[in-house]
Amino acid sequence: QVQLVESGGGLVEPGGSLRLSCAASGSFGGIYAMGWYRQAPGKQRESVATITSGGSTNYAESVKGRFTISRDNAKNTWYLVMNSLKPEDTAVYYCNADLGPWWSVRTYWGQGTQVTVSS
Repeated sequence: QVQLVESGGGLVEPGGSLRLSCAASGSFGGIYAMGWYRQAPGKQRESVATITSGGSTNYAESVKGRFTISRDNAKNTWYLVMNSLKPEDTAVYYCNADLGPWWSVRTYWGQGTQVTVSS
């Protein structure tokens, strides 16, 4: 069974940093695109950052220059380094990935990790 397990959330003061990790486990063939999304209370889930199998990245305008997504293919793990955090970054952060054999790729989601930016 495929699972995505996140870690690294928590409480941080404005201007601080956090690193989120997401590890994929199980039998799934290949990992294609990976990403991070977030959902704040009362708001829709939004894309934060994505990275393709080729390493191309894309960021939401609100996090450009502050957040960095990266991946470690050998560990089936990807990361989101968040710097200069703002209160408006407070949300539940979810990782996702397109996994599977090439003829049956599916999107999987992690369970979510809370990030709270507050003094």
